[in-house]
This record gives sequence, structure tokens and C-alpha cells, in this order.
Amino acid sequence: MYQRTLDSGLTIRNTIAADVAALEQLQCTIFPTLSPAERITARHYLHHLELFPEGQFVVEDAGELIGMTTTMRYHLTMEDHSFLEISDGLWLNTHEPHGDWLYGLDMGVLTAYRGRGLAREMYRARQHLCRELGLKGQITVGMPNGYAEYADRLSLDDYYEKIVAGEINDPTVSTQQKIGFQPIRLIHQYLSDPQCGDGGVLMVLPVEQNV
Repeated sequence: MYQRTLDSGLTIRNTIAADVAALEQLQCTIFPTLSPAERITARHYLHHLELFPEGQFVVEDAGELIGMTTTMRYHLTMEDHSFLEISDGLWLNTHEPHGDWLYGLDMGVLTAYRGRGLAREMYRARQHLCRELGLKGQITVGMPNGYAEYADRLSLDDYYEKIVAGEINDPTVSTQQKIGFQPIRLIHQYLSDPQCGDGGVLMVLPVEQNV
């Protein structure tokens, strides 16, 4: 079981069954503009633990959960897909026990704890798991959460191109790039969230990359 205490005193560890009610509440707090149908519930979290317990992580501060990430094993797909399709309606039955990539389905940290490098620490925990399991690396679909500010003057495609060119700093995708994720392509209609224009950026982080 993974557990690491940071210099700040916060702990990153694998999720356990006792966490699921708090995680359901975190989903609502961290992703307020996300469609309710795309928020993970306590029942979903319990099923994830049955399928792939080593791939689920939380961040804890003195007993309070303040961050989380959900993953599964999968193959690298370049095809269009939505968040609900890839996660089997959030149940994770699409998890491939012998998949050669770690697909990160979500990651979130409470607003009060942002800016402390906690996302990087969770990516680091995921990268550690990739190496333990002999995987090729991580896949994620980053949410271009800054798009709402530009939606009245840029298409989502143009916004994506400007992120990749370094002309726009997106709060999520640009941060993931700094960590080492490589943008592959834009996926339209990945999820229902106006904050990111309903789209996502398919990205990979090879296992050789240090986080």
C-alpha cells in the first residue's frame, strides 16, 4: 500500500473504503460546474476499490481528505471518447487488468490547498505505480479550464493550439505540461463542463519521465 508523508505534514496514500463518503462530497466541492452525472459517488468509489485498489489515491490533512485521483489500467487510444465512455459510466469496468498504461480519470485538490504542488505529488505517486507495475506511463485527458475566459473570441480548437504554442497559459493543461505531460490531441465533447468548453486534451507522461 502506498503512503508518503510530505514535508508539509500532508499524507498521500491509497484510498480505502472508509474514505468514500468524504470523496463523494469532495467531487461536488472541487468540480462545481461539472455535470452531476459525471461526478463520482461513494458507490462508484467502492467499486473502484474492488477492481484496482492500488490505483486510487487521496491526500489527507490531519484526517481530512483534501485531494484525490482515480486511475485504471488501459491501452493508449487515439480515438475520440468521452469521460463516461472510457469509465463505463464511472464504474471503471473498462479497467484492463493487463493494460500497459495508467489512465488517470480525474484529479482534484480543494481550493485552499492549491498552489502547494499537491497535483505534482499525486502524479508522482501514479508514476511510482507505473514503475512498480511495469507500465509504459500515464495517460490523462486534461481539462482546459481556462477556456471560459476566452470562449467569446476563440474556438476551443484555437484555444488548444495557443496552449500548445505557449501563447496561453491554461491553469490545468499548461500545469500538466510543466510536469512533463505531452499533448497529443484535442477531444471534443469529452465531458459536460462549460468551464472547459466540454473538451479535453489527450496527454501522455512516459514512465521514464521524472515528475
